[in-house]
Amino acid sequence: MNRLGIEHGHEVVMHFTIKLSDGSVADSTKVSGKPAKFRMGDGNLTENFEACLVGLRAGDEREFELTPENAFGEPNPDNIYYVDATKFSAETKPEVGAIIAFTQPDGTDLPGIVRAVEGQSVTIDFNHPLAGQTVTFAVEVISVSP
Repeated sequence: MNRLGIEHGHEVVMHFTIKLSDGSVADSTKVSGKPAKFRMGDGNLTENFEACLVGLRAGDEREFELTPENAFGEPNPDNIYYVDATKFSAETKPEVGAIIAFTQPDGTDLPGIVRAVEGQSVTIDFNHPLAGQTVTFAVEVISVSP
């Protein structure tokens, strides 16, 4: 078995699970049964998540607790927008908790979470859904290659 330790530039195949402080699972590759495959440094994971992986080898399983500033950041008040309710179509009715994709000028979609609907004002939060959360990053390394 290849016992190469993970370093910058290596290709890694692994299962990961992101758990919240209450133990609930926010995301996991195990749900689909398809492990994540990425190259260290390619931008798929933040530097802080990658730093947890350095030196791990195929077969290793670890859990790392990351504070908000080392995981998905603190919520940024500049990422909260107030949108007029008339801007929504009948098919995209804003309801608290709904995630709605907003098309940006460059054509990409940016998901926002509806936080409040008050009269004609809809509060949309474009922060990462896990911003402000301490998370546990659990990994099971399947393979590491140069």
